[in-house]
Amino acid sequence: MPSWQGKSKGSPLGYRIFVWVLRNFGVLPAYFLLRSVVLHYFLFSYKSSKAIYYYFHKRLGYNFFKSIFSIYRNYYVFGQSIIDKVVTMAGITNKFTFHFDGRHNLEKIVSLQRGGLLLSCHIGNWEVAGNCLNVLKTKVNIVMFDGEHEKIKQYMTTVTGERRVNVIIIKEDLSHIYEISEAFSRNELVCMHADRFLDGNKTMKASFLGEEANFPMGPFVLATTFKVPISFVFAMKESWKHYHLFASEIKEYGHGKRDEIMQKMLNEFVSEMEIKVKRYPVQWFNYYNFWQQ
Repeated sequence: MPSWQGKSKGSPLGYRIFVWVLRNFGVLPAYFLLRSVVLHYFLFSYKSSKAIYYYFHKRLGYNFFKSIFSIYRNYYVFGQSIIDKVVTMAGITNKFTFHFDGRHNLEKIVSLQRGGLLLSCHIGNWEVAGNCLNVLKTKVNIVMFDGEHEKIKQYMTTVTGERRVNVIIIKEDLSHIYEISEAFSRNELVCMHADRFLDGNKTMKASFLGEEANFPMGPFVLATTFKVPISFVFAMKESWKHYHLFASEIKEYGHGKRDEIMQKMLNEFVSEMEIKVKRYPVQWFNYYNFWQQ
């Protein structure tokens, strides 16, 4: 069973310290301060390190030493992604630059006037991408688990007191489905991850990096239910200040057997994930055994 419980590590005090450094000294000093935090996780977070070692060693085929070094790099880049997330969501002055590859695909979705579903995963920095979507002439909604939202809400409330995108919380009573439906009816974009699930959620299987893994069924049920255009979206960090955003060509899935359509959709999504993971291997941020569920 998956060990991920829909929550992220980190404390309000930790966020406040980094925000103070960011506001007064900028991103690079914050990255330097991050190294001590990363070393702690590298030395003492055995469970997450074991899971990410499996990914590097067994799924990507790295040797022992390269796998160990990649674990440290992975923690460090993950820490950078959290810092970058705070900077962009809080509106802190920064030197980040962006290349938006496929922006026209999302603009086309907006022009269709039917709403759109953007699927991503825990690769790169989706929150940075979400805050760059304000160039589109429509509202952006991000769907997330409450445990993830609480961490974001903590620092966003203390830092800015405002929210730049609308957050739709996944609820047990499924009321979030109505919020998503209403967003589509207003020609808005709905963004969600399609790689993690909580214990008890319905799942689908697909081969990812040569081994079968479970993926949440929910995003693909939504896509087939509302029949909105879809794009796979990723934001990958290419240097300390530069991000490369990718938005795939619009995908529309016609009529047919629902299970077959969802499986085709999942397979195409996983194929895009593999491309990004192989190109940016240390930006895979799933710290539990993704395959043995």
